[in-house]
Amino acid sequence: MGGRITGYAGSAVTRAEKARRVQAILDAFFPQAMVPLRHRDPYTLLIAVLLSAQCTDQRVNEVTPGLFARAATPAEMVRLTVAQIRSLIRSCGLAPQKARAIRSLSRMLLEEHGGKVPDSFEKLEELPGVGHKTASVVMVQAFGRPAFPVDTHIHRLSARWGLSSGVNVVRTERDLKKLFAPDDWGRVHLQMILFGREQCPARSHDFSLCPICSWAASRARQLRERRHSM
Repeated sequence: MGGRITGYAGSAVTRAEKARRVQAILDAFFPQAMVPLRHRDPYTLLIAVLLSAQCTDQRVNEVTPGLFARAATPAEMVRLTVAQIRSLIRSCGLAPQKARAIRSLSRMLLEEHGGKVPDSFEKLEELPGVGHKTASVVMVQAFGRPAFPVDTHIHRLSARWGLSSGVNVVRTERDLKKLFAPDDWGRVHLQMILFGREQCPARSHDFSLCPICSWAASRARQLRERRHSM
């Protein structure tokens, strides 16, 4: 679980102790954390998560109703051309690449998986446009399989709160999986995203007023982030 570390107040605590306190605060703020992306089933969740790369959840939720009205299954999606898909998702970032990936993965689901979204990391990550983070979201939120998706927000908060060294997302995922119980991974992932948006933004953040940073962020971390924000 890691050695003893020094928190904001100068008291030594283990990383595991810090994680338990963080989780208690997250549970208090977001006892019923829900997936922010609107979806109907594993396929529409997969498409929504793919669209969310370099795009806000709010924008994705504005785009997907029109997209899913035209095509909410792999069979319906492959009947559209890439250009038609692109026009339906054009306000999302990287729309041309995403349109190609959506049509290609839909065809692959039909040809290799009977039109169903596979419930394994290996098969999901073989789909065009689907990386480990997207596969993790689908596994935990659609199929209830233990997974801890780490996006840039969770990577940032984990380093800020001293739960991980923040070297890279692979290390962050490994550290978080050691600190939290597998049954809690999906919930904590959502709670961290929501907390980051509402209480712990990347910039112009008052550490002293934050319910977590006020005691979890080290003085060195606070000084480093202040320098970077100047």
